[in-house]
Order: sequence, then C-alpha cells, then structure tokens
Amino acid sequence: MSVRLRIIAAMKQIAEEQKVKLPPLADDLTLNEIGFDSLAFAILVARLEDDLGVDPFTLAEDAVFPHTVGDFIRAYENVPA
Repeated sequence: MSVRLRIIAAMKQIAEEQKVKLPPLADDLTLNEIGFDSLAFAILVARLEDDLGVDPFTLAEDAVFPHTVGDFIRAYENVPA
C-alpha cells in the first residue's frame, strides 16, 4: 500500500474512533477543515511513525506543520530514505 493510502486509511480510522465526520479528503483540503483536534493529530502522527517508521516533523530542524492534506501527505512521501 502506498504512503498516501496508508495516511488516508489512518485518518479515516482515527476519525471513526474520535467520532469525527470527515469531509472528502482532497489534497487542497486544509487540515483545519478535517475536524481533528490536537489529540487526533497527535494520534495520527504517532500511528504513522509506528506504521511508516518516520516522523517528518521531527527530522528537519526547520520543519513546519503542513497546511493542507496534500502538504501533510507530501511531508511523509518526501522523507529521505
């Protein structure tokens, strides 16, 4: 499964667990529009670190949290091997 699909699956699973009604996930959807609170995002990043073995937001000294779903996915897709 691709990184993109794994991230989307994780978002859907967390939304279900947190009882958040997700809008259709599109690259230009802002992360604020997803409806996750800070706990849900923390769970998402922790699960993705377990699943993918990386947290791109702690790797780079100048890491900035992404603004859109597409930015979030690209942060994981663009981590150097």
